[in-house]
Amino acid sequence: MGTEQAILMLSRFSLGAIATFLAILLWSKTRDTAWMLIVVGTIAYYGEIVFSALESFGVIRLDVLKIGDVAVFPIVLANLPIFFFILAFLVMVVRRVP
Repeated sequence: MGTEQAILMLSRFSLGAIATFLAILLWSKTRDTAWMLIVVGTIAYYGEIVFSALESFGVIRLDVLKIGDVAVFPIVLANLPIFFFILAFLVMVVRRVP
């Protein structure tokens, strides 16, 4: 692993950890559906960071389940956070303003 990759990984870990910590703090203060989905998306994003790091260190393999030549887990991990963000934005859009 080169210096550039190490700096990138450390910055993703540290900023992701801060965002996840703050998201969990927000979770305890709100029960709003849209915000809960943002929190879950942030936690899923940090999970993707952790699993990607574990895969790059050779601890786990994410390509164990394939459909054809496409590994499923990396695609799911990369897209799961944005899926939760989309749901949160959708909740906000369709919500009736009092």
